[in-house]
Amino acid sequence: MKLAKKYSDSIKSYDRSKSYDLNEAAQIVLDTAKAKFDETIELHVRLGVDPRQADQQVRGVLVLPNGTGKTKKVLVIAKGDKADAATAAGADYVGAEETIQRIQSQNWFDFDVMITTPDMMGMVGRIGRILGPKGLMPNPKSGTVTMDVAKAVKEVKAGKVEYRLDKTAIIHCPIGKKSFGIEKLTENFNALMEAIVKAKPAAAKGQYIKSVTLSATMGPGVKVTYNKG
Repeated sequence: MKLAKKYSDSIKSYDRSKSYDLNEAAQIVLDTAKAKFDETIELHVRLGVDPRQADQQVRGVLVLPNGTGKTKKVLVIAKGDKADAATAAGADYVGAEETIQRIQSQNWFDFDVMITTPDMMGMVGRIGRILGPKGLMPNPKSGTVTMDVAKAVKEVKAGKVEYRLDKTAIIHCPIGKKSFGIEKLTENFNALMEAIVKAKPAAAKGQYIKSVTLSATMGPGVKVTYNKG
């Protein structure tokens, strides 16, 4: 497979076998983000845990200090006062049975995050097979099943991200856009890494943080020196 010329040029511009300090790595990533759109900058962290073990899962949420650079569309499934609160908090869509039906019958997915109150989970669960594969199923652990829907909506709009271990023991998570610049990206990086370190399972043995890599949407990965955890 022939690599695109921009990508080939990018990987020649630095030493791929070397780990760089955070500021230097971030600068390389920004320099190699050559697409015509505002590329997303992503953090990839390989952990020394076994993702097959229930007591070694790593998962959590946090609001990044500088947001993600993307405004997410939020759907809230709620009724009564909670529905009113969601609307007031800035939810893009608020509904109940009719919205569930619309998703089911019309394959409607014009939203990035679904938030619901616990009493509506039975109804939402009926379309779990549709929501699950798209990563849209509300979950108490990610703060998307809650009585405080207003707070949940505001956090998503402010730049809340969810990080979770995949099957290969790696966490992939966006930390902003190329346009953020080094300072904002490194602030978001540090906040996310601190959260991941704090989430270390008690059952994890040996070295916890195996490797840390930064990349842009269309760019190559750059290794980051990270000695905590």
